[in-house]
Amino acid sequence: MKLSVIIPCFNEISTIDRIVDAVKNSPYADKEIIIVDDFSTDGTKEKLEKDIVRKVDKVIYHESNRGKGAAVRTGLKEATGDIVIIQDADLEYDPNEYPRIIQPILEGRADVVYGSRFMGGRPHRAIYFWHRAGNGLITLLSNFFTNLNLTDVETCYKAFKREVISSIQIEEDGFGFEAEITAKAAKKKCRIYEVGISYHGRTYAEGKKAGWKDGISTLWCILKYNLFR
Repeated sequence: MKLSVIIPCFNEISTIDRIVDAVKNSPYADKEIIIVDDFSTDGTKEKLEKDIVRKVDKVIYHESNRGKGAAVRTGLKEATGDIVIIQDADLEYDPNEYPRIIQPILEGRADVVYGSRFMGGRPHRAIYFWHRAGNGLITLLSNFFTNLNLTDVETCYKAFKREVISSIQIEEDGFGFEAEITAKAAKKKCRIYEVGISYHGRTYAEGKKAGWKDGISTLWCILKYNLFR
């Protein structure tokens, strides 16, 4: 089965070349790589145009900064694989774990798989207590409404059967799309699995972007897509 890897990218000049190489060298052979640059202003766009475009299957450039959800939505329109996985353009998530993440789909047991940073015995960088607490609150509230028992709703690593994710209309442009997708997948009665993954988190000085305002927005999205849609 073919794997489509969608890489939403915004101002990742220090990591974009390394993550592309890591994705290309990951153990799952039959894959396409789609990068969506969300109007980077730090030289990432120029690096993509000069050095990286020939290494991947497609690079798409937004003409304004629209948010991660919008970038994922753009990438999904171009995906042709049987399975789709979202890959951040930083180095927090390890592409070598693709086989582990998509295995439940390949075995016919799952429609959606979340790679959880908070389960299993994988390495996990210990930073930002309040981020972890906020993630726990978001996951708890999401689970309350969806009746799922996920441990990490906000994880980047989400893999989908393409027909499943294609049937979900992503409305959110920002980080709230994570909660939106979870709510809509639960309403569709998708078979959702979790597997433990490693997590090499970075600090704000190293380029981390999600902040407390994104957390507030996500809490609203949980209510919006579970109660009002």
